[in-house]
Amino acid sequence: MADPRARLVGVFNGCVYNYRELRAGLAARGHRFFSDSDTEVVLKAYQEWGASCVERFHGMFAFVIVEQDSGRVVLARDRLGIKPLYVAEPSGRLRFASSLPALLAGGGVDTSIDPVALHQYLSWHATVPAPRTVLSGVRKLPPATVRVVGPDGSAEDRCYWQPLYTRRPEHAGLTAEDWTDAVLQALRTAVRRRMVADVPVGVLLSGGLDSSLIVALLADEGQEDLATFSVGFESEGNEEGDEFHYSDLVARHFRTAHHQLMVPSDRVSQALDGAVRAMSEPMISHDVVAFHLLSEHVAKEVKVVQSGQGADEVFAGYHWYPAMARVPRRRAAEAYTESYFDRPHADLARMLEPTVLPARDVSGDYVRAHMAAPGAETALDADLRLDTHVMMVDDPVKRVDNMTMDWGLEARVPFLDHELVELAAACPPGLKLADGGKGVLKAAGRRVLPREVVDRPKGYFPVPAIKHMAGPVLQRVREALSAPEARTRGIFRRSCVDELLAAPDTHRTRRGANALWQVALLEIWLQTHEIR
Repeated sequence: MADPRARLVGVFNGCVYNYRELRAGLAARGHRFFSDSDTEVVLKAYQEWGASCVERFHGMFAFVIVEQDSGRVVLARDRLGIKPLYVAEPSGRLRFASSLPALLAGGGVDTSIDPVALHQYLSWHATVPAPRTVLSGVRKLPPATVRVVGPDGSAEDRCYWQPLYTRRPEHAGLTAEDWTDAVLQALRTAVRRRMVADVPVGVLLSGGLDSSLIVALLADEGQEDLATFSVGFESEGNEEGDEFHYSDLVARHFRTAHHQLMVPSDRVSQALDGAVRAMSEPMISHDVVAFHLLSEHVAKEVKVVQSGQGADEVFAGYHWYPAMARVPRRRAAEAYTESYFDRPHADLARMLEPTVLPARDVSGDYVRAHMAAPGAETALDADLRLDTHVMMVDDPVKRVDNMTMDWGLEARVPFLDHELVELAAACPPGLKLADGGKGVLKAAGRRVLPREVVDRPKGYFPVPAIKHMAGPVLQRVREALSAPEARTRGIFRRSCVDELLAAPDTHRTRRGANALWQVALLEIWLQTHEIR
């Protein structure tokens, strides 16, 4: 969108939920509008407040604005990195896009493997935090960052938001009941903000606490004919592939227009390549196929959904958090390495060819630097800060955005409302860890949900055919790792690949991931995007 009066041109991806309030305020300051879009509000807000306008936005966004008179270019990304922004600088140019493959399509990008990013990929369940990607020539703007690029190509970054993971004086004396009140009210506000749309808003309903809370609060807000969507898969290896019992229970309780999608195992292998094509970066979590298939189904019914991503990181729902809470602050990095890493640095030396193996434990160095930074009171606080602002951004959040947007479906994530995240960061760790994890959130849930939903065992999106390397999925893996380009690329030692292929469901990382899938998915992604 161009604003001829202000001499500004901008491109924008996402949604600013409070754009109507901002528009009214800007109009009162004399700004004239020619559209009803939040894109124009972003342009006018920049004209009024400069790069600090981002601090006024509630939403998920990535945008780039060009000042036609000065030649300056301003790039910005939302606080939790919900919307992506990739950058390449080939031959002195600045190129940017919402997806990495879009930059590749322009040509001239260095597609060699970044050894540091590869180390992180194999250490952190395929997570590669900003600014890196697995390709040396493509970078991404970090979350909560504004970058100003001058006409001469010089660039300056500013991080405009980082909550403190410490206890605040204003919360002194709050009881557990008070915290439950505060969390429930903040979540209500977050859900209400994400109802802003010109079309009906549905919910991706797994039947777990997080998505069920969203359904309950939308129902409380009076949304009529609420559409909910669940996906399930055939069982493999004695593992159930659906949680329909719980999603059906929630749908009946709140009388939603519920849709179930049951996916047979042979459909998983057929859908795998489509999901990989939708990945801006390699993602090994097997529920990526689930989200891609579900998004295809949902997009035929609605164009906007709310989803429960982020609650486990924000409210301490994962199994390793209780152990972190018992560790002294000074041992945070060591404990995190032991509980979170897929494998130690020494194992990577046996997996990778020397040309792509960093000499140092670069992933360990990254974690040690983050854990040593001020602003986190306890070891658990430091862990939650790292998981929420780094690991979550480039795993579950990126995964859902990639898979939904591939079908033109917009996924909104109320648990990543920045004011809710600020509140949770200040919440005493004991309240979050209570009741087996997410204690304060479960307490809020008991006020609006059937207890059977709140007190159920923790679940996830299971895709057994991928987890256990079954049938056609394993055949696709063998084809990718045996392809000529895989052999000439020289990333993984052949002895490592042969060992994994000989026992495809045996080799697991310390976090339980299938090691063969982690190796193969990278190669499948590189081949799918024709990277030589």
